[in-house]
Amino acid sequence: MLEYTSPQFILFCMLYGGAAVVSAMLCLYLLLCRGNAIAPDITPPARLRRWAAAFFGIAALGHLWWYIFFILSGDVNSWAHVACVVLDCILTLTTVFGTMLSMLQDRRRPLWPFVTAMTPIVILGGLQIARPGTDFLTPALAYTLVLYVFFSIYMTVAVRQYGRWLRDNYADLEHKEVWASHTLLILFLLLVVIYGFTTDGPSFFLLRIADFVLFGLLLWRVETLPQLEAAATDEEDSLPEPEASQDPATDLQGAGNAAAGTQKPEEEPSTPLALRRGLGAEALSNIGDLLKENCEKTGLYLMNDLTLAQLSTAVGVNRSYLSQYFSCQGMNYNTYINGLRINHFVSLYQKAASSQQYFTAQQLAQQCGYRSYSTFSTAFKQRMGQSVSAWMREMGGVEIH
Repeated sequence: MLEYTSPQFILFCMLYGGAAVVSAMLCLYLLLCRGNAIAPDITPPARLRRWAAAFFGIAALGHLWWYIFFILSGDVNSWAHVACVVLDCILTLTTVFGTMLSMLQDRRRPLWPFVTAMTPIVILGGLQIARPGTDFLTPALAYTLVLYVFFSIYMTVAVRQYGRWLRDNYADLEHKEVWASHTLLILFLLLVVIYGFTTDGPSFFLLRIADFVLFGLLLWRVETLPQLEAAATDEEDSLPEPEASQDPATDLQGAGNAAAGTQKPEEEPSTPLALRRGLGAEALSNIGDLLKENCEKTGLYLMNDLTLAQLSTAVGVNRSYLSQYFSCQGMNYNTYINGLRINHFVSLYQKAASSQQYFTAQQLAQQCGYRSYSTFSTAFKQRMGQSVSAWMREMGGVEIH
């Protein structure tokens, strides 16, 4: 009896119960609260909030049913133990996979292949119940490890694709990346697998502590990840091909006239331009002129959170044309907008320094369209090849405040 009342056991119960209570509270918060406690100015994706709430709810229920099992039975050879293991594997993995996939907003990735892949776990659990003398749990845990490795590889590829999509459509990438969440969630799943194959006390305590770290990071991720505009790739790819007599340069010029307000009444400026591959030199030149007139000269690039879709609407050119144009110029949308903003920052700096005006790098960055100074400093270093502070010291020794 003393071993059950030892300080280690009391600490374990506190961590175990605390994780259950915290996960239940977070589940209710995400389901019932419409506000955002961490980042009030950000509206996170509703789909992500629902999946994260499901994950927290399953975590709370999992703690509860394991507690009930050990209080009432504790027999690791019983059917109840097998049922708890199978439920833990399927429900936890499903909600983790769903949460991770819902963070990637470039397109909706199906979850059913991963759910279907869990069928062998159910079969192995059923065999264990039907034939208690045979150990089917070890192969079930081994299969879970294989599934975990496969999903980790899939998510690594998917996150890389998502990062490229972000840079093709957004200039401000603050909190839009998901690498940190991806890394910690994968480490958590690995810890669950280690926990399943070991019976020593340290792994139990390590998993309980990891619960709180995971809950905190996941809540931060849900609250700070903004709802992004889904890419209309499918719609653009389905656009009809133009007739042979049409010319891309003529269409682009017509779009420029529409943006400038000179479109004839009988024409339809709202009709989307057809998607074509391989724009000609004249068409590329027209797009460059339209960008100069409707983005660079007007200062449109200084607008916070300007997206490729918004730029294409303002310029009057289909977003696919713009993507092709940037690709032909050896850059993407993110590079183009940040280049204009950094050049504007340099211009503001030179004017302020020459007139001996007091300023800070943060103030100038905000005037250049950046909400976050960290986003600006990253873009500046990529553009200029050195940090903001180093560049400013070279330019005249003006300190950053």
